[in-house]
Amino acid sequence: MVTMAIADLMVCVFNVTIYSIFSYHFPDSFLKYTNVCRFIAFIQVSSVQLSVWSTVSFTFDRFVTICCQKLKLKYCTERTATVVLTIVGVLSFLINIPVYFRYEPSYIVGDIEWGCQTVMGYRSSPAWIAYNWIANLSVPIVPFALLLLLNSLTAKYILVASRARRALKSRSNGECSSDPGMKNRRTSIILLFAISGCFIVLWTPVVIIEICFKLTETIAQKSQKSLYLAIRITLLLMYASSCTNTCIYALIQRKFREEMINILKHPFSFMIKLFKE
Repeated sequence: MVTMAIADLMVCVFNVTIYSIFSYHFPDSFLKYTNVCRFIAFIQVSSVQLSVWSTVSFTFDRFVTICCQKLKLKYCTERTATVVLTIVGVLSFLINIPVYFRYEPSYIVGDIEWGCQTVMGYRSSPAWIAYNWIANLSVPIVPFALLLLLNSLTAKYILVASRARRALKSRSNGECSSDPGMKNRRTSIILLFAISGCFIVLWTPVVIIEICFKLTETIAQKSQKSLYLAIRITLLLMYASSCTNTCIYALIQRKFREEMINILKHPFSFMIKLFKE
């Protein structure tokens, strides 16, 4: 969950604040240097990829915890979580390295490269076409399908297990008494479906537009106002999915709220301790 929070924060900082706000309102700033522009583009897609696949990893972890009791003992450990998140993080950045080389300078002023424009032959090069298919499969098509599958299997298991557990308790006690195990499972279920559900709802327009573009080979341009506006709205919804995750953590997870409060208090506690010394 901390990894998801970091990835979502990166999306909010680089994709929303730096690219969507600063780059447009400060057109002559250092952000327009070609190397800086390339780096921002690379971080943008990498942070989205990290955010998406950390959500998938979390969903799979909850699936194993709830549905696979034998695998749970081996998989749901701190060491496994560290290994999985390290692999996800490294692959999220490695797979997007070609994005840095997708752009070339728009113009050169006094030996200084300014702006970013797509390199020549980007849409006709077999290598770039293959990379685009890989990138589109990795985000959002494959994660979208995995989330739907894992949530469906988890929901089915929960329904069957809840009915069986309720029947057993009613037979043994004569009435359905409170069950702490079911309460804990219910909290975990709410968290799982809140995060995965928000992701699916907010990413659905992106998936639909991506599939339509691939099938029709459409190229969006600013002159096509209605299409361009639809794309901007889908991007807004996509970025909003990162914001909703942070809100969900804060509302549902008591330990997460405590950790966030401790992080916010730490600088002030350090300053108070320093002044006392």
